[in-house]
Amino acid sequence: MKFEVKRVKIVVTVPEEDVDKIRNAVCDAGAGVIGDYSFCTMSTKCTGTFMPNDNANPYIGNNNNKEYVTEEKLEVVCDVEKVKSVISALRKVHPYEEPAIDIYPLIDEDNFA
Repeated sequence: MKFEVKRVKIVVTVPEEDVDKIRNAVCDAGAGVIGDYSFCTMSTKCTGTFMPNDNANPYIGNNNNKEYVTEEKLEVVCDVEKVKSVISALRKVHPYEEPAIDIYPLIDEDNFA
């Protein structure tokens, strides 16, 4: 069985205070459209951990210290042809030096018998 990927899900962790800014940026860039609806997103509270090394310029925390941060995981669907512009818009407004961005291919239910 062969699948054609037309849409992806973009997932990124964001400091709680920046979720709306990121949500607006990715949706304004064309993500978050499901049928006749726009700005379709989902967010879940989570705890992120990281330890910036000596070369990092952390937005939160200090170099060489393990940090625990309350974040939101923001999820949004996106047409494949818009992924580059959506990720670019996300990076322009995301406060982290290196945001963790996941891109998952989505399989449309019409691909199944």
